[in-house]
Formats: sequence, structure tokens, C-alpha cells
Amino acid sequence: MSELKVDLQPLVNGPGWIGVMSQWVAWKVLHLPQFLGPEGPPCWLWRRGRKAPNGLKAIAGIGYKDSSAQARVLCKRWGLPYIAIEDGFLRSSSLGVEGDTPMSLVVDPVGIHYLADRPSLLENILQAPDALTPAELNSARQLIALMRSSGIGKYNNAPDLDPTDPLGRERPLVLVVDQTAGDYSIPGGGLTEADYVHMLDAALAENPDAEVRVRIHPDCVGGHKPSCLLAAATARGVALEARPVSWASLARRARRVYIGTSQAGLEALIQGVPVTCFGLPFYAGWGLTDDRMPIPRRTARPDLVQLVAAAYVRYCRYVDPLTGQLTDALTVARQLARKKAQDAEFAGSITVLGVKRHKQHNIRRFFSSRWGHLTFAEDSPTLVADVAARQGKVMVWAAREPADLKARAVALNVPVWRIEDGFLRSNGLGALNAPALSLVLDRSGMHFDASTPCDLETWLEQMDFYADALAEAARLRERIVAQGASKYNLKSTVDNQVRARPGQRRILVPGQVEDDASLRCSGGALHDNLELLTHVRANAPDAWIVYKPHPDVEAGKRRGNAPSDDLLGLADQVLPGADIASLYDQVDEVHTLSSTSGFEALLRGLKVVTHGTPFYAGWGLTHDHQPFARRTRRLTLDQLVAGALLRYARYADPQHALPCDAWHALTCLSNRRPQPLAQHPRLLPLLNYTRTMLGYGRTAVPLKD
Repeated sequence: MSELKVDLQPLVNGPGWIGVMSQWVAWKVLHLPQFLGPEGPPCWLWRRGRKAPNGLKAIAGIGYKDSSAQARVLCKRWGLPYIAIEDGFLRSSSLGVEGDTPMSLVVDPVGIHYLADRPSLLENILQAPDALTPAELNSARQLIALMRSSGIGKYNNAPDLDPTDPLGRERPLVLVVDQTAGDYSIPGGGLTEADYVHMLDAALAENPDAEVRVRIHPDCVGGHKPSCLLAAATARGVALEARPVSWASLARRARRVYIGTSQAGLEALIQGVPVTCFGLPFYAGWGLTDDRMPIPRRTARPDLVQLVAAAYVRYCRYVDPLTGQLTDALTVARQLARKKAQDAEFAGSITVLGVKRHKQHNIRRFFSSRWGHLTFAEDSPTLVADVAARQGKVMVWAAREPADLKARAVALNVPVWRIEDGFLRSNGLGALNAPALSLVLDRSGMHFDASTPCDLETWLEQMDFYADALAEAARLRERIVAQGASKYNLKSTVDNQVRARPGQRRILVPGQVEDDASLRCSGGALHDNLELLTHVRANAPDAWIVYKPHPDVEAGKRRGNAPSDDLLGLADQVLPGADIASLYDQVDEVHTLSSTSGFEALLRGLKVVTHGTPFYAGWGLTHDHQPFARRTRRLTLDQLVAGALLRYARYADPQHALPCDAWHALTCLSNRRPQPLAQHPRLLPLLNYTRTMLGYGRTAVPLKD
């Protein structure tokens, strides 16, 4: 998680509200109240006479385009500031023309970044690069590294170029970046559409040994907008690079990039590619680009880190799509990278087995892809062959995997991926359809089956644990303990007081579902809850033994109920319905076959004795009754947490159907109340529109309560 605090210093001081006159802004910018919150609440401006309405302190409009002309006229008439707003530089996962609301917005009371004929707030920041703070520069370095590793940018609607594609490998590549005809940044940067043809001719003349290609703008690929270079490139026989692949993955293949005013030039700079600018985008004139047009007033010489810090970290504002609140550049960048990574990982055809119909929506949240096709099926004799014909993969709920599926898949070279509940799953039982916040996916086995290596075991045995990952694991562990989080988070008012004598040894034995796959695969001499209790009692006759039945069993959904008569003499106290997280502080030890509660007890510093083969055993952290020949490494607790909770487990927000991290999942687990319907983000545009339509005769209508 980023430690950088968001600067909320208002650009327009004092109480009052911000007028909005554009229906596009009111309708399309979902989080406008958050973006403009530092200045004041945005309200729909109805009265437009000679005198400004009471409380109005500024008017916001879309840049300096024709659509905002009336707003600027009113600002001049009333003597009020005009605030230009535009898409930010890490805008969204999809294109704006596809309806995706921005995660980032520019709010500029000075000018706007794409108009080179006047200063802007961004230009003023860049004129004093030494005033950028160490925190901003550190965030910029992390952002550059993330953009290079993930290939995210302003738009993130396309997959990366296939690594095996020969583009730029056999012959030097030069890319000429197209823009949409009529884009306001073209005249704003001192160019006309005709100048783009001159730029193409210059690229051809200056690079006779290279393959020159024209990169068509994403908005033009689908015919949404006209192109500046399509006709000229066709007439000259220049190849078009119109494939739906990410700009970053293309730019990295280029020897040089030519641009007019597009932000693609900045993203190429971030990827380490030389850039020639024919116009005056906001990043030109500072000594970082080959400029064909002078701009004498830009006298500072920031480096790339300072440029990124000014443009992305300080100038743009960001809203976290998961929380709807203002955040920083790194949080949004990581969210974009997570979404892109999920789309890339699950591209292609994936067939899912073993998932009941009413739970399929949960699987889609975790494993669907804009570039893939996820289907649910029942096993059949021809299923694996059908998947092989599509060059697809099989994903199966691990506990319901057909016995011969692996052999059939190996014979036809079809990958089999297994999925199961994660370790911080939900607020409530999966058996009662509580939506999952966490699942795991394993390409080689499954964490509860020690008979074969799984991804988690391999990572724990071999991976390098870096200091920042271990520090994050320590913070995560501390927060889990402080929050009292567990796998199911079954908060309860049931009396859970452990009634041992002072000084008496206290042992917690958590019950397990006796037909559960984790118990079937665990091995060892003990096979059920009563056998475990009998063994613990025999070896600790003077201890106070607390037995906590499994909540799925208590709910009547699974096998494993132990009759009260059978528990006599084995357990001193049985606590059905108790929150297991509340018991950890009251006991000294946890004895288990393979329950995840043993892992939760380790996080709290308890002694854990295992009689089966859970994923957390065999690493030197537990007292084990079973051998673990493959697990030779001795781990620290934070290494185990980093592997299990930060790398192996996956998280997805159930409300927004977006991937998230463990920190957001914990926040969701701590917030047990569902969001009120009237605040649901998908309903806000409709509510805003309704309020506007009902506001006849009123000076201003708030765009959000």
C-alpha cells in the first residue's frame, strides 16, 4: 500500500459550490463530487443571468473546448474563476468512447495541459521541479517501474503484443503516432492535421533503414472517430499498426517514436524510447524530447522522474474505483495493472467444472477476461477433447475434480487449473452462499493435498523473499490480528468464555468437515474429529480442551457432527456458534488435522500442532506428526504470510466485480454492512439525472448527496 498522502489542498478557497453546465460531465464522470471535492460540491447550474447565484465560487467545464465556451463567458461576466477539467493520464481500463468512467481527472484553474499558448498548472509545477517532494519523487519512481513492468497507460483496453512477434526484432522499427482529427490538443499544441502528413514524411526520410509504421489511435480503430494519418499512410504504402495491442508493448519495440501532441509520446518516454515531437505537448520543451517546435518559456530541465512526479503524481487527481474515494496515482495504477493482469492471464478459452450454477457469478469475478471466454460445463467423455480442439484450458473446483480428469488432460496436453476457497474468504459461509472475497488458483496441485507439489509449496520452497514484501506481510499479519479476521468472519454474541482454571494448559481443537477434500487428502493415522480429540486428550490429560465445531457442520450443510455423548471425557468445553477468532486469545495451543485455523493461530503467535499435512506445516513453524520430505526450507512467519496471502491467494471485490488486494479484502471483511442502494456507484448517474430533471426553478441541484 502506498504511504503517499493525497494532497487535498483546495485550488479555490472558501465555502461555496462549483457550478457544472455540461450534461456529459454530470452524467459520465461518476465520481465528480470526489474529484471536485477540494474546491467544493459540484452542483448543476441553472440560472445564467446577469448576477451569479448565491454561493457559486467557480464554474467547471471540459478544458477549453467549444462545449465549455458558455461556462467561460459566465465566469468572465460574473468575475469567477474557471476550472478546466479533463481526463487524467491513467484514465481507465477501457476507452472513454466505450463508456468507461475515468479513474483520473485533471483539475486545472490556471489553464489546461494541452494548450501550449498559455501556462497551465502542470507547466507551473514543471517550471520548479526542485519543489517536488521526496514522497512525490519516490512515488514517481515506483510508478515508472510499474508502468514498464505492466504496460499500463492512459487506456488499458488491449492485451500486450505477443512476445514471439518479430516486430522490431529483424529490422529497426519507427512508429508514427496518429491522432483523431479534430482533437483539441492538435491546435492546442500548435499543429494542424496537415502537419501530421509532414511528420510522416519526415519519419520516412530520416529513417531509411527502418520499418516505419503508423500507429492508428485506439478511438479510430473501431471507427469511433476520424484519423489524421490513415489516408496519407495508405497513399504512401506505409504499414498501419492497427492491431488491438497495448501501446506500451509496441513502443518498447521501437527505435524512435514520432508524435504530434499525443500523450503516447510521454508513455514512450516512460518506456525508455526516444521521442520526436512535432507539436508542443506538455512534456515537450523540457530537454527530454527531440523537439521540432520551440517554446522559449519552458526553461526548466526536469528529469524523467520529476516529469512523471509533476504530471501523474501532483497534477492529476485519482479516485479508487473500489472505494469511490480520492486516492493517489500508485493506488489507481496498481488497480489498472491488476485488472490488466487478470485479463491477460485468463485470455482464451477456459472451461470450468464443478461449480454450481448459483455460484458461477463468483467465479466470473475472479477469472473472467475481456480477452477470453469463460464457460461452465459438466464433465463428459468428450469434454477434454473439445477443450483441446479450442486450445483451451480446464478449470475445476478442486474438491469436485473427476478422478480421471488429470490423466485425460495430460494425454491431450490440456492444462488443468484447480480452484478453491482462499484463506480470508468472506463474511459468512460459502455453504450459505456468502460471496467470496478470496479464492486460490493452482496450476500444479492444491495446497491441501500434500501428495503432490502445488504452486504454493513450490513458491515457499524456492522463491526469493524481498524486504518490501516481508514488511508488507508483517503489516498484513498485524492488521489481521488487530481486526480479528478469520476465514469466514462469523461474528457472534454467543458466550465464548474459555473456563479453564488459572494457569491450566488450554488447547483449542477446531472441528473439520469430515468429508472435506482437505481432510481426505491429509493422510496420517487420524481421520476424523473424534479420533483427533481422543489423541489430544490421551496426550494432555490435565489440559483444558475446547472443541469448536466447524460452522458448515453447525449450519447442517456438511458432515462431521459429533454427538454430545461422544464428546464426554474428550472435551472440557464445546463452543458451538462461537467466533473462532475470539478464542485464539484465550488458549495456549491449537491442535488440528489440517484446518486453516492452524494458520490463523500461527498469525497470533500460538503453538500449533498438526496431525495432517496442511500447507503451513513442515516449514519449522509448527509441531508436526507427519513427515514433509519435500519441504526442506525453514521459513519465518512473514515469509509464510507473503507466500500464502500476498502471492497465492487472489482477491476480488464482490460489489464492483474487480480484482483487489488483500488490504481491500480486509477492509471489506471489517465492513459488514452492505452499501445503501442509493449510494451504489452504478445507480449514481441515474440518480443525478433524476435530481437534475426534478430541479425546475432551482438555482442548483447537487450532483450527489
